[in-house]
Amino acid sequence: MRTGISNSAGEKDSFRTTRWSLILNSADVQAPESRAALSELCRLYWYPLYAFARRSGYDASDAEDLTQSFFLHLLEKEAFSRVGPEKGKFRSFLLASFKNHMSVSWYKGRAAKRGGGYQVVSLDTESAEHRYQLEPADDDLPPDRVFDARWATTLLSRVTTRLHEEYVSQGKGQTFGRLKVFLVKADYEDTNSYRQIAEELGLTAGGVKTLVFRLRKQFAAALREEVAQTLADPAEVDSELHALCDALLASSAGYVPEDKDIGNS
Repeated sequence: MRTGISNSAGEKDSFRTTRWSLILNSADVQAPESRAALSELCRLYWYPLYAFARRSGYDASDAEDLTQSFFLHLLEKEAFSRVGPEKGKFRSFLLASFKNHMSVSWYKGRAAKRGGGYQVVSLDTESAEHRYQLEPADDDLPPDRVFDARWATTLLSRVTTRLHEEYVSQGKGQTFGRLKVFLVKADYEDTNSYRQIAEELGLTAGGVKTLVFRLRKQFAAALREEVAQTLADPAEVDSELHALCDALLASSAGYVPEDKDIGNS
């Protein structure tokens, strides 16, 4: 399975075997490759579940307990034997399974607190709680929509990080740091902004426009690839992107990549 960023014709091949389809199509979910793929997906997307639990009324400690114990449960093969029609999307499967786990776990008095002492996925809960407290306080937004919006921002942050790492590896970290604003701020695109960045980078304004165009193409290709990794059917990439965009708009939480998301150049 390729994980590199590409917008060439070969990109289609990377969609054929995704992390999620590898798990679903495996005869043994406990097989090393399937377990590794699941662990990676959980590591990347645990925060939306934490935010869902918090928005559902659980305090920070209980949200951490539920999230960690859920991952232990998820790594059991039985969790996949009950996957319904929503299995095509890791996002839908994860939320449906977590809802069930929340009610069962709470009913049993949290017997599996923090996964019985076994940490399946490393959760930076202190950072997560700080992040949660900074989120827009829209009391009318249901937990499901909060989950979808946080899922979308996690994807976007992941893609921004990947692009940043690629630019740094090419010795172009400063270039990415100055151009990333064009990914999210359409109103920033004017003659003055191009001229200012051109002076800083030692380029022409036309050269900056070309770099911005390339960056946007790279970002779009990387985002599609990242979304595809959470789907069983690559044909659903467009509909999944549309759904996540709607969730972001509904949450009034537009995404702006910041230094904390990508590290320093």
